[in-house]
Amino acid sequence: MVFEKLKSSIEAIISVSEEKPPRTFEQMCLDKLKEIGISTAAEWSTAMGYMHRSSLAKVIRRILAKTPEKLKVYYNRKPRQYEALY
Repeated sequence: MVFEKLKSSIEAIISVSEEKPPRTFEQMCLDKLKEIGISTAAEWSTAMGYMHRSSLAKVIRRILAKTPEKLKVYYNRKPRQYEALY
């Protein structure tokens, strides 16, 4: 009986250690952008469930500051368009 409890607790520890680390909000936003493709900040915000077009402005700045290789910005178009690159 004690052995079975020990075995089940070891299995629980193994299953917890195999879980993926929690995703950040920036990663969730990049996943949504990857899903919808090249889009403007307004389209991206709407896809994330926000009502205002500039809701992701700080998130976009954080992504560009921390991991610029994951986001491509098309500056030559008005409005700017974004593409996830990972």
